[in-house]
This record gives sequence, C-alpha cells and structure tokens, in this order.
Amino acid sequence: MPYGLPRKIRIAFLLQAALASLAVVLGGYLVSMAIKQSLIRNVLEDEASHYWQLYDASPAQPPPNTRNLRGYLVQTGRSNLVLPRHMRELAPGFHELASDNELVLVDQKPEGRLYLVFLRSQAERLAFWFGIVPVLLVLLAVYALSWLTYRMSKRLVSPINWLARRIATWDPRHPEADDLAPERLPADLQGETRQLAAALHSLAVRVGDHIARERNFTRDASHELRTPLTVIRVASDMAIADPELPPRMERSLRRIQRAGRDMEAVIDAFLILAREAEVAPQSETFDAAELAAEEVESARELLGDKPVTVDLASSAHLQLHAPPRVLRVVLSNLLRNACAYTDSGSVSVEVGSDRIVVRDTGIGMDEQARARAFEPFFRAEPSRPQGTGLGLSIVRRLCDRFGWRIELESTPGVGTSVAIIFA
Repeated sequence: MPYGLPRKIRIAFLLQAALASLAVVLGGYLVSMAIKQSLIRNVLEDEASHYWQLYDASPAQPPPNTRNLRGYLVQTGRSNLVLPRHMRELAPGFHELASDNELVLVDQKPEGRLYLVFLRSQAERLAFWFGIVPVLLVLLAVYALSWLTYRMSKRLVSPINWLARRIATWDPRHPEADDLAPERLPADLQGETRQLAAALHSLAVRVGDHIARERNFTRDASHELRTPLTVIRVASDMAIADPELPPRMERSLRRIQRAGRDMEAVIDAFLILAREAEVAPQSETFDAAELAAEEVESARELLGDKPVTVDLASSAHLQLHAPPRVLRVVLSNLLRNACAYTDSGSVSVEVGSDRIVVRDTGIGMDEQARARAFEPFFRAEPSRPQGTGLGLSIVRRLCDRFGWRIELESTPGVGTSVAIIFA
C-alpha cells in the first residue's frame, strides 16, 4: 500500500524539476536565437557603420576580411559579379542562408552596397558557449538543489511516514497499542509527531479496553439472561402439562412461553450484532412460511380488540439457511410496528420465492419520515404510546449483517409495505 505523503512530496519535486527544466531550456533557446539573430545582426550593423566611416575617409579602404567575417563591396554602377552567385539576388537587409551556412547583412548606401558575411558555424559556437552551456549548468544546479531539498523533506516527513505505516497495520477492532508505546518509538520521532503518537497510543488503549468490556458484557449478559428464561420456559412447560389446568390459565402460560421464546430470539439477535463479522452465527435450514405463521399468530394476540385482521399468504416454498431466531426478530418487529400504527383495516404477510413482505393499512409515512425510518429512536408518530423507535433500526442492522435487502414503501393515510429480499 503506497503512503500518500512521501509520494506526493516526490511528485511535487519531480514536477518542480520538470517545470524548472522546461523554463531553463526555453530560456536557453531564446538566448541562442538572440545570439544568432539580434546580437550578430547588431555586430554586423556596427561593423558596416564602421566600414562606411573608413570608406568616407579613404574610398580605397577594402571591405572587412577576417577569420569570422568576410566583406564584399559593390560600388554604385559597378557589376556584382564580384559576389558569390548565391548572394547576387539578395535585397538590402539581414538574411540567414541556411543552405550555405551563412548570416548575411546587405547594407545599401549611395556609394554602393556592402555585403558582410558571418559564418553560421561561428554563430552556433557562440550560441553553444553563451546559451547551451549556461543552460546545462543551470539545469545541473536545479537538479542538485531539488535533490537536496527532496532529501531534507523526506527526512522531515519520515517520522510521520513511520507512524502512518504503523497505524495502517492496525485492525480497528483490535488496535495494537503496544506499537506506539513510548519506549518503542524511534529516537528521531520528536516534537508534534511524538505527541501525536502518544495521543494515538492512549486512544488505542482506551479502544482496546472498551472492546474488552463490550465483549465481556455480551458474554455475561447472554449467560445471565438465558438462566431466568430457561427457568421460565421449564416452569411453564410443567404447568401446561397439568391436565386439570383451566383453559384461561393455559392461554396465559402459552403467552408466557411465546414471550420467553421472543426474548431468547432477541438475545440471540443482539449477540449476533455484537459479535465480529468473521464469527459466523449458527445457521440452519428452515421453512420461512412456518416461522412467519407463528409470528402472525403472536401478532394477533397483540391487537386485542382492535378492528384489524392479520393474515398470511404464501405463494412459494421459501427455504432459508440462516439463524431462525434472527428472522423471528425481524418479522416480530415489522409486525409489531404494523399493528401499532394500524387503527383499522388489515396487516398481511406474504411469503414469496425470494422475499417476505409485510403490508398494513395504517397511518403511513411521508417522504421525510421514510428517510428517517431506520434511524434509532425515530418514531413516525411520537404521540402513540407503543414502541421506542428501535424496531426498524434493529431490523436494518440484522438484514445488513446477513446480506438481506430492505425495501420500504409508504403513503400517508394509505399504509406501509416493507419487503425483506433474500436473493
């Protein structure tokens, strides 16, 4: 895994060196052009002016003829055959003859026309020494300075890079606080970076302690809650087995059994949510319609005298491989919400080939309420005494845990439909 800060610094210095190189190269090219065009042209014009001054003093003055400069004079009224063939058609002005490797200045005066020829190779030699060589030296200086600056910057950020590498290896659920213990920190980790490492070490210790407390609480709560539930279940089973038990008492005991069963399912669901994702819960294959029928029967008892019917429709044989108590908690919460927010009409559970849909004809929800429906403690109508606003939040967390998808549709005054999709 590449770490961002060193890489960004390296890229920044490479871009800086590249831009500086481009600027220096462009400057060198402009210097070379200036040498070959402006400087040499000015030199030739000065040489021509100096020659005409000498010519005015003595017309017998010959044109310049040196190692770098050759001159030709065609006096007024005389033939230009003294000129090389390729210069005979040149007009007054400065010319660059690439094919002949020459720079030519043609200066027109009443006395005649002066041709001054500067060899292009000499101009290129000047451009090399006064243009390219300085460019190379500047480039070397830029590269050396960039390299030194990069090394210094890299040394400055190396403690942060070391800290980032240590933190990147941490498991958020089990932060290794010992990696940042004060005695294990490098000697060059000083100043603000050392303070940051100490703060992260303290945070990791607190997180580790918190996780340990949560794990211990989950284990202890599971044990302590299951013990009284087991007593309730066994006692109710023994009481129901009495052949002389009145029907009214039998109904009450069966409600107690269902409540105990629901409580065990809730405990299992909470334990699943509290466990780590890698710890797979115990699953089994079961018939979703049979489990839904049991929850529908329990929901009917919640309604009491409400003019609401609860029905079950199964259009397909849906087999699921999951913890049955998880689906029991999901359906129980959905049905409890549907019954709580339906004053009259119906609540239905439909079991399809890949989904279970719970529909009601209750008060429904507007767009704002639908957006917050799965938030903890949110209630569509707070004035109703039933519920704490945690039901749909628990449903969402359980479905996310097992990869089930939830689709919620609701219209105010019409009702709500919640689909649990298993595919």
